[in-house]
Amino acid sequence: MKAVSSRLFQAPVIASISLILSLVVVACTTTVPETGRKQLNFLNPAEEAALGLSEFNKLKQEKPISKNSQYNALVQRVGKRLSVVMPVPNAEWEFVVFDDDTPNAFALPGGKVGVHTGIFDITQNEAGMAAVIGHEVAHVVARHSGERLSQNAVAGAVVAGAGIALNRDGRDGALATAALGGGALLATRAFSRNQELEADRMGAIFMARAGYNPEESVGLWQRFGQWRTQNSQGGRGPAFLSTHPLDERRIDELRKFMPEAMAEYKKRN
Repeated sequence: MKAVSSRLFQAPVIASISLILSLVVVACTTTVPETGRKQLNFLNPAEEAALGLSEFNKLKQEKPISKNSQYNALVQRVGKRLSVVMPVPNAEWEFVVFDDDTPNAFALPGGKVGVHTGIFDITQNEAGMAAVIGHEVAHVVARHSGERLSQNAVAGAVVAGAGIALNRDGRDGALATAALGGGALLATRAFSRNQELEADRMGAIFMARAGYNPEESVGLWQRFGQWRTQNSQGGRGPAFLSTHPLDERRIDELRKFMPEAMAEYKKRN
Protein backbone atom coordinates (compact mmCIF):
# COMPACT_ATOMS: atom_id res chain seq x y z
CA MET A 1 0.00 0.00 0.00
CA LYS A 2 2.88 2.32 0.80
CA ALA A 3 4.49 1.70 -2.61
CA VAL A 4 1.19 2.40 -4.41
CA SER A 5 0.64 5.67 -2.57
CA SER A 6 4.25 6.66 -3.31
CA ARG A 7 3.74 6.12 -7.04
CA LEU A 8 0.47 8.03 -6.95
CA PHE A 9 2.32 10.93 -5.32
CA GLN A 10 5.16 10.80 -7.83
CA ALA A 11 2.98 11.10 -10.95
CA PRO A 12 1.53 14.59 -10.31
CA VAL A 13 4.91 15.84 -9.07
CA ILE A 14 6.64 14.71 -12.27
CA ALA A 15 3.84 16.12 -14.42
CA SER A 16 4.10 19.47 -12.65
CA ILE A 17 7.87 19.59 -13.13
CA SER A 18 7.48 18.77 -16.84
CA LEU A 19 4.84 21.44 -17.34
CA ILE A 20 6.85 24.11 -15.52
CA LEU A 21 9.99 23.28 -17.49
CA SER A 22 8.09 23.42 -20.78
CA LEU A 23 6.63 26.84 -19.97
CA VAL A 24 10.01 28.19 -18.87
CA VAL A 25 11.74 26.93 -22.01
CA VAL A 26 9.16 28.59 -24.26
CA ALA A 27 9.27 31.88 -22.35
CA CYS A 28 13.06 32.07 -22.15
CA THR A 29 14.04 31.05 -25.69
CA THR A 30 16.14 33.66 -27.53
CA THR A 31 18.11 33.78 -30.80
CA VAL A 32 21.90 33.96 -31.11
CA PRO A 33 23.04 36.85 -33.36
CA GLU A 34 24.84 35.91 -36.60
CA THR A 35 24.12 32.17 -36.38
CA GLY A 36 20.36 32.29 -35.73
CA ARG A 37 20.54 29.39 -33.29
CA LYS A 38 17.77 29.18 -30.70
CA GLN A 39 18.96 29.11 -27.10
CA LEU A 40 17.55 28.94 -23.59
CA ASN A 41 18.51 31.84 -21.32
CA PHE A 42 16.87 32.73 -18.02
CA LEU A 43 18.95 35.89 -17.48
CA ASN A 44 18.41 39.25 -19.13
CA PRO A 45 21.30 41.27 -20.64
CA ALA A 46 21.26 43.83 -17.83
CA GLU A 47 21.67 41.11 -15.19
CA GLU A 48 24.50 39.53 -17.15
CA ALA A 49 26.27 42.89 -17.54
CA ALA A 50 26.01 43.58 -13.81
CA LEU A 51 27.50 40.17 -13.03
CA GLY A 52 30.29 40.77 -15.55
CA LEU A 53 31.17 44.16 -14.08
CA SER A 54 31.27 42.81 -10.55
CA GLU A 55 33.48 39.87 -11.48
CA PHE A 56 35.84 42.03 -13.57
CA ASN A 57 36.34 44.49 -10.72
CA LYS A 58 37.28 41.57 -8.45
CA LEU A 59 39.79 40.30 -11.00
CA LYS A 60 41.44 43.71 -11.30
CA GLN A 61 41.97 43.72 -7.55
CA GLU A 62 43.27 40.15 -7.41
CA LYS A 63 45.41 39.87 -10.56
CA PRO A 64 48.44 42.06 -11.37
CA ILE A 65 47.91 44.36 -14.35
CA SER A 66 50.68 44.47 -16.94
CA LYS A 67 52.72 47.65 -17.38
CA ASN A 68 54.09 46.56 -20.76
CA SER A 69 53.36 49.57 -22.97
CA GLN A 70 53.54 47.63 -26.24
CA TYR A 71 51.13 44.95 -25.06
CA ASN A 72 48.69 47.52 -23.70
CA ALA A 73 48.80 49.65 -26.84
CA LEU A 74 48.16 46.65 -29.07
CA VAL A 75 45.20 45.41 -27.04
CA GLN A 76 43.66 48.89 -26.84
CA ARG A 77 44.06 49.34 -30.60
CA VAL A 78 42.48 46.00 -31.41
CA GLY A 79 39.75 46.49 -28.82
CA LYS A 80 38.83 49.89 -30.20
CA ARG A 81 38.37 48.52 -33.72
CA LEU A 82 36.46 45.46 -32.65
CA SER A 83 34.16 47.21 -30.18
CA VAL A 84 32.53 49.09 -33.07
CA VAL A 85 31.33 45.88 -34.72
CA MET A 86 30.62 43.62 -31.74
CA PRO A 87 27.00 44.04 -30.51
CA VAL A 88 27.42 43.49 -26.77
CA PRO A 89 24.31 44.46 -24.76
CA ASN A 90 24.86 47.17 -22.13
CA ALA A 91 28.55 47.42 -23.09
CA GLU A 92 30.94 49.60 -21.10
CA TRP A 93 34.08 48.56 -22.95
CA GLU A 94 37.26 47.91 -21.00
CA PHE A 95 40.33 46.02 -22.22
CA VAL A 96 42.93 45.06 -19.62
CA VAL A 97 46.22 43.16 -19.99
CA PHE A 98 46.95 40.98 -16.96
CA ASP A 99 50.48 39.95 -16.03
CA ASP A 100 49.98 36.20 -16.30
CA ASP A 101 52.16 33.71 -18.19
CA THR A 102 49.31 31.37 -19.07
CA PRO A 103 48.20 31.82 -22.72
CA ASN A 104 44.66 32.86 -22.07
CA ALA A 105 42.09 35.61 -22.58
CA PHE A 106 38.49 36.06 -21.52
CA ALA A 107 35.49 38.35 -21.94
CA LEU A 108 32.68 39.02 -19.50
CA PRO A 109 29.20 40.42 -20.13
CA GLY A 110 29.08 44.20 -20.27
CA GLY A 111 32.15 44.58 -22.51
CA LYS A 112 34.89 43.59 -20.05
CA VAL A 113 37.88 41.89 -21.69
CA GLY A 114 41.04 40.49 -20.08
CA VAL A 115 44.15 39.37 -21.95
CA HIS A 116 47.06 37.48 -20.37
CA THR A 117 50.62 38.45 -21.27
CA GLY A 118 51.31 34.77 -21.95
CA ILE A 119 49.14 34.77 -25.05
CA PHE A 120 51.18 37.31 -27.03
CA ASP A 121 53.72 34.70 -28.12
CA ILE A 122 50.86 32.76 -29.72
CA THR A 123 48.90 35.63 -31.27
CA GLN A 124 52.18 37.02 -32.74
CA ASN A 125 50.48 39.92 -34.58
CA GLU A 126 47.56 42.33 -34.41
CA ALA A 127 45.23 40.13 -36.47
CA GLY A 128 46.04 37.18 -34.21
CA MET A 129 45.04 39.25 -31.19
CA ALA A 130 41.86 40.28 -33.02
CA ALA A 131 41.05 36.60 -33.49
CA VAL A 132 41.47 35.96 -29.76
CA ILE A 133 39.43 38.95 -28.60
CA GLY A 134 36.80 38.40 -31.29
CA HIS A 135 36.37 34.80 -30.17
CA GLU A 136 36.12 35.68 -26.48
CA VAL A 137 33.64 38.51 -27.00
CA ALA A 138 31.60 36.27 -29.30
CA HIS A 139 30.81 34.21 -26.20
CA VAL A 140 29.33 37.37 -24.68
CA VAL A 141 27.41 38.37 -27.81
CA ALA A 142 25.95 34.87 -27.97
CA ARG A 143 25.23 35.10 -24.22
CA HIS A 144 26.82 31.70 -23.65
CA SER A 145 27.37 32.18 -19.91
CA GLY A 146 23.68 32.80 -19.24
CA GLU A 147 22.81 29.93 -21.53
CA ARG A 148 25.09 27.57 -19.60
CA LEU A 149 23.54 28.60 -16.30
CA SER A 150 20.08 28.03 -17.76
CA GLN A 151 21.01 24.64 -19.21
CA ASN A 152 22.51 23.56 -15.88
CA ALA A 153 19.37 24.65 -14.04
CA VAL A 154 17.14 22.65 -16.37
CA ALA A 155 19.44 19.62 -16.18
CA GLY A 156 19.31 19.78 -12.38
CA ALA A 157 15.52 19.96 -12.39
CA VAL A 158 15.28 16.99 -14.78
CA VAL A 159 17.63 14.90 -12.66
CA ALA A 160 15.68 15.76 -9.50
CA GLY A 161 12.38 14.85 -11.16
CA ALA A 162 13.77 11.59 -12.53
CA GLY A 163 15.16 10.75 -9.10
CA ILE A 164 11.64 11.02 -7.67
CA ALA A 165 10.23 8.83 -10.43
CA LEU A 166 12.85 6.09 -10.09
CA ASN A 167 13.19 6.11 -6.32
CA ARG A 168 11.68 2.75 -5.45
CA ASP A 169 14.08 2.44 -2.57
CA GLY A 170 16.94 4.57 -1.27
CA ARG A 171 19.67 2.59 -3.02
CA ASP A 172 18.07 2.35 -6.49
CA GLY A 173 17.01 5.96 -6.43
CA ALA A 174 20.50 7.14 -5.58
CA LEU A 175 22.03 5.04 -8.37
CA ALA A 176 19.49 6.26 -10.92
CA THR A 177 20.01 9.89 -9.97
CA ALA A 178 23.79 9.48 -10.12
CA ALA A 179 23.60 7.90 -13.58
CA LEU A 180 21.29 10.62 -14.89
CA GLY A 181 23.52 13.27 -13.34
CA GLY A 182 26.51 11.84 -15.19
CA GLY A 183 24.57 11.96 -18.44
CA ALA A 184 23.61 15.58 -17.80
CA LEU A 185 27.28 16.43 -17.17
CA LEU A 186 28.34 14.90 -20.50
CA ALA A 187 25.54 16.75 -22.29
CA THR A 188 26.65 20.04 -20.73
CA ARG A 189 30.26 19.44 -21.79
CA ALA A 190 29.23 18.57 -25.34
CA PHE A 191 27.11 21.69 -25.48
CA SER A 192 30.09 23.73 -24.31
CA ARG A 193 32.17 22.43 -27.22
CA ASN A 194 29.44 23.56 -29.60
CA GLN A 195 29.55 27.00 -28.00
CA GLU A 196 33.28 27.17 -28.66
CA LEU A 197 32.80 26.40 -32.34
CA GLU A 198 30.01 28.97 -32.54
CA ALA A 199 32.32 31.57 -30.96
CA ASP A 200 35.02 30.70 -33.52
CA ARG A 201 32.60 31.41 -36.33
CA MET A 202 31.24 34.63 -34.86
CA GLY A 203 34.73 35.84 -33.92
CA ALA A 204 35.91 35.41 -37.51
CA ILE A 205 32.99 37.56 -38.68
CA PHE A 206 33.73 40.27 -36.12
CA MET A 207 37.42 40.48 -37.00
CA ALA A 208 36.54 40.61 -40.70
CA ARG A 209 34.12 43.49 -40.11
CA ALA A 210 36.80 45.30 -38.15
CA GLY A 211 39.17 45.02 -41.13
CA TYR A 212 41.29 42.09 -39.96
CA ASN A 213 41.89 39.12 -42.28
CA PRO A 214 39.86 36.27 -40.73
CA GLU A 215 42.28 33.70 -42.15
CA GLU A 216 44.56 34.65 -39.25
CA SER A 217 42.15 32.81 -36.95
CA VAL A 218 43.21 29.52 -38.57
CA GLY A 219 46.87 30.36 -38.02
CA LEU A 220 46.13 31.27 -34.42
CA TRP A 221 44.60 27.87 -33.61
CA GLN A 222 47.42 26.10 -35.42
CA ARG A 223 49.91 27.88 -33.17
CA PHE A 224 47.76 27.08 -30.15
CA GLY A 225 47.85 23.42 -31.16
CA GLN A 226 51.62 23.53 -31.40
CA TRP A 227 51.86 25.17 -27.98
CA ARG A 228 49.65 22.51 -26.41
CA THR A 229 51.74 19.74 -27.96
CA GLN A 230 54.96 21.26 -26.68
CA ASN A 231 53.61 21.97 -23.21
CA SER A 232 51.46 18.89 -22.67
CA GLN A 233 52.40 17.12 -19.43
CA GLY A 234 49.83 14.38 -19.21
CA GLY A 235 48.61 14.17 -22.78
CA ARG A 236 45.21 15.21 -24.04
CA GLY A 237 42.11 13.65 -22.55
CA PRO A 238 39.31 12.18 -24.67
CA ALA A 239 37.71 14.77 -26.94
CA PHE A 240 34.21 13.94 -25.70
CA LEU A 241 35.20 14.88 -22.13
CA SER A 242 36.72 18.22 -23.10
CA THR A 243 34.85 21.51 -22.84
CA HIS A 244 36.91 22.79 -25.79
CA PRO A 245 37.04 21.07 -29.17
CA LEU A 246 40.37 19.66 -30.20
CA ASP A 247 42.47 22.06 -32.25
CA GLU A 248 42.20 19.90 -35.38
CA ARG A 249 38.42 20.02 -35.35
CA ARG A 250 38.09 23.76 -34.77
CA ILE A 251 40.64 24.44 -37.53
CA ASP A 252 38.65 22.22 -39.90
CA GLU A 253 35.38 23.96 -39.01
CA LEU A 254 36.93 27.40 -39.43
CA ARG A 255 38.25 26.49 -42.85
CA LYS A 256 34.78 25.38 -43.91
CA PHE A 257 33.37 28.72 -42.74
CA MET A 258 36.20 30.86 -44.13
CA PRO A 259 34.58 31.71 -47.52
CA GLU A 260 31.72 33.42 -45.68
CA ALA A 261 34.12 35.27 -43.38
CA MET A 262 36.34 36.33 -46.29
CA ALA A 263 33.30 37.66 -48.16
CA GLU A 264 32.61 39.88 -45.15
CA TYR A 265 36.27 40.96 -45.08
CA LYS A 266 36.28 41.89 -48.78
CA LYS A 267 33.26 44.15 -48.28
CA ARG A 268 35.39 46.35 -46.05
CA ASN A 269 38.65 46.31 -48.00
